[in-house]
Amino acid sequence: MVEALGVDEPAPGDDALRDVAETFATLGSDLGSMGPDDTLDALARAAVERVPGARWASVTSYEHDRFRTVAATDDIARRADAIQYAVGSGPCLDAIVDDTLYRPRDLRYDDRWPEYGERVSRELGMRSMLSYRLGHDIGDRVDGLNIYSDEVAAFGERSELVGLMLATHGALAVALTANQERVENLQKALLSNREIGVAMGVLMTRHRVTRDQAFGLLRMASQNSNRKLHEVALQVADTGALPPIAGDRPRREPAAE
Repeated sequence: MVEALGVDEPAPGDDALRDVAETFATLGSDLGSMGPDDTLDALARAAVERVPGARWASVTSYEHDRFRTVAATDDIARRADAIQYAVGSGPCLDAIVDDTLYRPRDLRYDDRWPEYGERVSRELGMRSMLSYRLGHDIGDRVDGLNIYSDEVAAFGERSELVGLMLATHGALAVALTANQERVENLQKALLSNREIGVAMGVLMTRHRVTRDQAFGLLRMASQNSNRKLHEVALQVADTGALPPIAGDRPRREPAAE
């Protein structure tokens, strides 16, 4: 059908491109300043606000051989994603796996995803999509941005360009927050290890025990008090004494002569 193929709008001119670039320079800065839990939600909301023709959006994550929706503008987007996961096929899944962009004009007549297109159009009224893979590196995890519309051929060249810039900025923001988390966790681990080392030194000096024995005492005190090891180590470093260990008995002071 001719309608299913759609006709692209004219490519955006210099003014439009400049406006898009300025908009996303600001948006990229905003995304980069957010915490990791908010970044992907902001990305999905920005897609609906900024991409011409968009009505719903979501972010799919692929990790440990499993697809799941980690952010969405509403339940309709989540349901559209869920249909892809159920049938094991769709623009979102292929964009992530193939590392490419997909822009189906009319899902009802796209023979690349016949089962998904039939269900999502019948059950949710979806007609066209934009799907991008987010080019960030977070361990074994890969994310994809999905933009939905209930109109046939809703996304033209301008929509594709804006969506691509948004996906790029979003990927950078997600990578930034992930790296910040890694740095913070590393700093916490280094501080914790330093506290444990100081506490072990205190116990080795005071009780004339080996390194392994000093660590064993810290671990026993941690388990007995149901506190984290670095918390017990900090107490030992500050006070020079271990918390009571199960089985310890208070020592009687010698009676005065």
